[in-house]
Amino acid sequence: MLATVSTSSDHAAQPWAAQFASRAGGMVASEIRELLKILARPDVISFAGGIPDPALFPADQLRQACAELFADPARRAAGLQYSLSEGDPALRAWIVSHMAEQGVTCTPENVLITTGAQQALDFIGKLMLSPGDTVIASAPTYLGALQAFSAYEPHYERLRLDGGNATPAHYLDSARAHGGRPKLLYVVPDFANPSGETLDLAQRRRLLELADATCTLVVEDAAYRQLRYAGEPVPSVTALACQQGGGIEGACSVYCGTFSKTLAPGLRVGWIVGPRAVIEKLVLIKQAADLHSGTLDQAVIGAVARACLADRLPVLRDAYRRRRDAMLAALASSAPAGTRWSRPDGGLFVWVELPDGLDARALLPRAIEEAKVAYVPGSAFFFDEGGANTLRLSFSLADEATIDRGVRSLMGLVTEMAGRRPG
Repeated sequence: MLATVSTSSDHAAQPWAAQFASRAGGMVASEIRELLKILARPDVISFAGGIPDPALFPADQLRQACAELFADPARRAAGLQYSLSEGDPALRAWIVSHMAEQGVTCTPENVLITTGAQQALDFIGKLMLSPGDTVIASAPTYLGALQAFSAYEPHYERLRLDGGNATPAHYLDSARAHGGRPKLLYVVPDFANPSGETLDLAQRRRLLELADATCTLVVEDAAYRQLRYAGEPVPSVTALACQQGGGIEGACSVYCGTFSKTLAPGLRVGWIVGPRAVIEKLVLIKQAADLHSGTLDQAVIGAVARACLADRLPVLRDAYRRRRDAMLAALASSAPAGTRWSRPDGGLFVWVELPDGLDARALLPRAIEEAKVAYVPGSAFFFDEGGANTLRLSFSLADEATIDRGVRSLMGLVTEMAGRRPG
């Protein structure tokens, strides 16, 4: 289960604290965010956060973009002023061209700039979910999506695309039983956070068949799509939805993109592409939430994306590929029998299943204190009970030698604990 937000002892003396909306009861702290607070220790190797390596940020290009903007009086004034809720026109135009490369033909009216992809998920949940409605998602799935959607009090159902009893009728009946209807089908189809898995073309087509049969909006979280290290690219779910629906206006999918994993997460710039009927409503939510994302941030990100993103991607892919390979090699040579792990074609994560009987959450304090390694317990990524013996490792931040040392240290502890299991 997710850790709940702590409450102050002062609440007993503050009668208004008992008047929180019902949705506040479902608000939980991110285990990743909480874990990162205690990892400032230089002796601990962190495989916890999916944090891009700051050494790979295009610092020179960002500095130049800022300098050029401030040297131009008109651009400086515009960058420091209020702006359109929909987002910077030049940045939206770049996204239109970028989406065309992803097989999605759209116009600037199909694009909304958000303060990171996390805000996109929150806005979509706010637009689509009433209490009791159903979100269909993988288990495990991205913890931030669970946080964003859970504020709107949905019911969750596991996404199953490979048979079983998860037919459209199953999802419709389950939704009715919980007083709602299926509303969102959330997927990270490329190198998923946390599992590292990628949906193949047949699975993506079945996903859209399910969405069509249940009248459900697909939310495609494409945070890692540009970080592929092996295998052939698969069309995005939204591109397939456009083919099926006769274009973006008939698509049953929205695409959530971000610059956080490719340029700089601190600028918090993401986007949503979808049918205008969806985008126009999301713009109203954006106006009520924060008027618009940072004008200066959008201008700088747009300038850097136009200038160097295409050249930066091979650099990122090469660096993260080597780190992924180092983690997989270390696991192969040091993990005890009964340990299984994913072999992702991209992204930033390896998903590990420990030998049966081990609890990754219970093991974490010893991992930090004895093995000097931190990770995220896999149970944090489940909306139902599950994943006790799983964990997520991120290879994005450490170099290859550190990854090798950290994995071997962690697996040494796992080997010791596995040997102590009863029987």
